[in-house]
Amino acid sequence: RPRAPPRARVLPSARPAPSAHVCRAAAQENAAAVEPTQVPRAKGVQDGEWNDLDARLVEESQSDARATYERSILAAAPSATTPSADDLLRSLAPAKFHLLGLTTAELKTFAQENGLPAFRGKQLRDHLYGATPARTVDDLTTLPKSVREALKAANVDIGRSVVHHVAAAADGTAKLLLRLADDRVVETVGIPATENGKHRLTACVSSQVGCPMRCTFCATGKGGFARNLAPHEIVDQVVSLEEHFGTRVTNVVFMGMGEPLLNVPNVLRAHDALNREVGIGARHITISTVGVRGSLERLAAAKLQSTLAVSLHAPDQPLRESLIPSAKAYPLNDLLDDCEQYFVATGRRVTFEYTLLAGVNDSPEHAEALARLLYTKKLASHVNLIPYNAVDDAEQFQRPTRAAVHEFRDILEEMNVPASIRQTRGLEAAAACGQLRNAFQKDPIVAA
Repeated sequence: RPRAPPRARVLPSARPAPSAHVCRAAAQENAAAVEPTQVPRAKGVQDGEWNDLDARLVEESQSDARATYERSILAAAPSATTPSADDLLRSLAPAKFHLLGLTTAELKTFAQENGLPAFRGKQLRDHLYGATPARTVDDLTTLPKSVREALKAANVDIGRSVVHHVAAAADGTAKLLLRLADDRVVETVGIPATENGKHRLTACVSSQVGCPMRCTFCATGKGGFARNLAPHEIVDQVVSLEEHFGTRVTNVVFMGMGEPLLNVPNVLRAHDALNREVGIGARHITISTVGVRGSLERLAAAKLQSTLAVSLHAPDQPLRESLIPSAKAYPLNDLLDDCEQYFVATGRRVTFEYTLLAGVNDSPEHAEALARLLYTKKLASHVNLIPYNAVDDAEQFQRPTRAAVHEFRDILEEMNVPASIRQTRGLEAAAACGQLRNAFQKDPIVAA
């Protein structure tokens, strides 16, 4: 995948810039949170059938993703044309430029474009992704103090978030509530496991603050959409989990807050940094989606070796539309046709997620219909079954019995569709899938 072209100077030579933002110290992990927080529901958004407002919010989310991406790449060379009024205003108060999320090659370019030798870029990389990740520009101790001061004067920042609260479960699962620079919050979950004597730490990361897709059984969708996460805010979730657990993350799943394929450019940039710099193998990264029209083609163009997991949750259009309102705009057959084309374009088989809801989509008949559907579309690769975890404001849904879950799996496998049951982790910490809303998100936080 071609990267955005490196662009010109960030450090000013003469013009003073606003004072640098000083990163807040990370909260003590077990300290009580100071104030509860929330992702406010967008005005007018309510449960029910997908409508024009929902479609507009999705378009706004995609537009915001492009703008967020532009802010994350190295600045373009100055234009020879007369700058606009907006350009002049931006030059007087430049936005922060974040180093976290840049690759080694980009950091070397950044260093050289600012009058530093290329090896300074490698030093920056070691500070960002090494054993003791930097939190502030002052932590870049291998750089001369004059360079650090110039970086701060230019509004360059590391891009770390503050650990606002930690909830831990008895099984070792931990949920970090991260407070972003604009005082919004996102959650990331660390799930440790041992399999065949090998230790694994999976990071479940968020891609948006909130989500506009409104899946009826999803905690995050109940809160509405605020904005997309920038690459540094996604990468920071993994870095923060590594700091918390004191060990390297081995797997990443984009299954936290938000719809990753509404934020494609920033998810891809974060994926690149996680793969190249944090050292997570591409085949150990999974990107999940409920389905966004046109997004699978864009993802296929990136030629990733990672896993694409599509959330189905129903074997037919009427049921799926009742659970996932956005399916009205992107019908099931169209989604599966695009999954077929994704396999043709990439050679990577698509896996499927299926949340089991008692008495809604968990009957033997549903299992048989799902198996037939996937075979018809030549997509009988793998189905990951997820027993539902109860969330607020979705009292109509219940967790299925263990017997019903196992019967569903057995029927799929009898019909030659590989299936597994996801182990529920972190219920005590409200950290399992579908639990990404808690008391911290119900009341507004006071901005610092």
